[in-house]
Amino acid sequence: MENEFENETVSGCGQNENNDDQINDAGSEQNAQNIKDFGMTDVENPRGNIHCLTIVGQVEGHMVLPSQNKSTKYEHVIPLLVNIEQNEKVDGLLVVLNTVGGDVEAGLAISEMIASMEKPAVSLVLGGGHSIGVPLAVSAKRSFIVPSASMTIHPIRMNGTVIGVPQTYEYFNKMQERVVNFVVKNSNIKKEVFTEMMMKTGEIANDVGCIILGNEAVSLGLIDEVGGIHEALECLYGMIEKNKAEK
Repeated sequence: MENEFENETVSGCGQNENNDDQINDAGSEQNAQNIKDFGMTDVENPRGNIHCLTIVGQVEGHMVLPSQNKSTKYEHVIPLLVNIEQNEKVDGLLVVLNTVGGDVEAGLAISEMIASMEKPAVSLVLGGGHSIGVPLAVSAKRSFIVPSASMTIHPIRMNGTVIGVPQTYEYFNKMQERVVNFVVKNSNIKKEVFTEMMMKTGEIANDVGCIILGNEAVSLGLIDEVGGIHEALECLYGMIEKNKAEK
């Protein structure tokens, strides 16, 4: 009887190990699928579990972009941010940006959600953080940019039919004010400096505005620090440790 009991026990332990392996394999497969479909991944680390969200290509709003365009869909990102904020297994958020901009309201909505999150969030601009990518870059609690990255600052633009009436101008003005106020509130740049850069002439061939590189973005107070993935992760892990200590 003792031998039978021991055999049953060993057999039960083996089943648990197999179940754990199956769960781990399923988690790895799901993570790989998330990277493929949405450009996002979860990173488990003894220092804290982080979710990496990439915002690449063009930020897609209410209009569906052509299939050949690289895009980030706001209907994917917004519920994801809600899940990150409420998920006890996620300790922090890393936002990696390489975007040409896109829909203003969609980009601003995502930016507002990141800025209002309680969990630690760090952004990293790689390649470019252009147009509405500027509010997205400054929305995190701490922002980083690599030296070779660039950011385009320009006024709000609209494609399609524009009605030439004073109301149209007021609409554009209010939308632009929303973007300017958000950027100024979530960075260290002065409003008059940012507005002047937005209206600058002579730098962009077919537009008003300017293009700044990594070090200049930091010196102007738009981005917090020059750094890459190592610096961004170290900052995020530090914020997570501090957050845990306070709780």
